[in-house]
Amino acid sequence: MTMTTNPTTPAPARTTEPAPRSHAARRTSRKGSGTRRTPGSYAVLAAVTVFVLAFLAPFAIILLNSFKTSADFRSHGSLSWPTEWNWSIITDVWERVDFTQKLLNSIQISLGVVLIAVLFALFNAYAIGIGRVRWRTAFLVFFLGVNVLPQEGLVYPIYYLFKEMGLYDGKLGYTILVGITYSAFGTYLLSSVFSSFPRELIEAASMDGAGRWTILWRIVLPMSWPTLSVMCVFFFVWSWNEFLYPLVLLISNDNQTVPLGLSVMQGQYTSDPTAMSAAALLGVVPMIVFFLIFQRSLTRGMTAGAVK
Repeated sequence: MTMTTNPTTPAPARTTEPAPRSHAARRTSRKGSGTRRTPGSYAVLAAVTVFVLAFLAPFAIILLNSFKTSADFRSHGSLSWPTEWNWSIITDVWERVDFTQKLLNSIQISLGVVLIAVLFALFNAYAIGIGRVRWRTAFLVFFLGVNVLPQEGLVYPIYYLFKEMGLYDGKLGYTILVGITYSAFGTYLLSSVFSSFPRELIEAASMDGAGRWTILWRIVLPMSWPTLSVMCVFFFVWSWNEFLYPLVLLISNDNQTVPLGLSVMQGQYTSDPTAMSAAALLGVVPMIVFFLIFQRSLTRGMTAGAVK
């Protein structure tokens, strides 16, 4: 018995697997898939490198001179490498300035300023940006005017006001003053953010029975935290670097901040460049540590809303 095959039935297709590419071919493919650098990109890279080096140059000079002896500085100048590392100068400057007390004062004042400024700015912006209070534009112009006023024009009335109220030479009064001053900028910034807040979320929460406080703490605050984190970082740095207000309002040694305490290293007729460099290094290190700790929060806040 013979079997016949149907000529119309197609034969099964033969599947062939592609041959694996060699290592050289894969490397060539990866090179080709990348973007080529143009002369313009090299120029931008060179410009950024020069800018970074120019920015870091003063810090490098301070670091070099912070560990020199006075004789080494006078003999070789400020740009030379230390011939002998003077590690004791940091300890001498720390004890001369009473840096521990100054550091604690600056931390307490800066944290208090951040707390007061952010809370006031949050409440004001919530009323102006979301609550849509009357005379909203007038309030924004007022807060903008507070940001424009120079400190020199406010020191004289604030000095006599603190004298009359018994707040002169006190950390509490100074913290409240700076916190309220910074809250004006925070109000102006948050009002523009809250003005574009999704109204559907507010209306849905109101229909579910949520009050104004619940909407603020459960909806508005979590969604606005990236912006608030940036404000916290800026307010902390600004408060840390304040010099004019503490110079006028904080005169006792127990209440002075780090910038004001380091200023005593410069006398009218005497000057020690190495001690001043060491003092400047002590003042910069806390800010560097602060930025290293909160750099992720700052980056997330700056890029919030850039990519959707």
